[in-house]
Amino acid sequence: MFRFHKPRDIITLFHKSSSPQSMRVAALLKQVSANASETATEDQASDHSGQTNLSRSDFDLEITEDPPTSDQLRTIIDYVGKQGIQSVVKGAKTENEALRKLKENSENFIRPVVVDWNNGKAHAGDNESEILKMLNALPPKSS
Repeated sequence: MFRFHKPRDIITLFHKSSSPQSMRVAALLKQVSANASETATEDQASDHSGQTNLSRSDFDLEITEDPPTSDQLRTIIDYVGKQGIQSVVKGAKTENEALRKLKENSENFIRPVVVDWNNGKAHAGDNESEILKMLNALPPKSS
């Protein structure tokens, strides 16, 4: 039987290698990605009934030290909501302020930030349980 395979989700970590918090998040994401790849077998893709602890399906992990583009920042702000703007851009209270502050100085973007582009979620900071909750929020997807 011929099936169309959905592309894997993309998770991006906006990273700063000199930050211990960011390094911990990078290690966590690499571990989750490796575990997801390891368990994504063809048998599991079609039948999840035997699993009691559902985890994230395989995803592509992108780690970048570049700041987000203006479009990416708008999307991240949309994901974190107005109350989360200050956790993403230093001193910003509005989307326009955040965009302006990012253009003025890319260091105004607070790292680490993990973004699940396909599922519309983002998390700023290094709270491992919140990141894991975000990544495991959806049951595995069948191929």
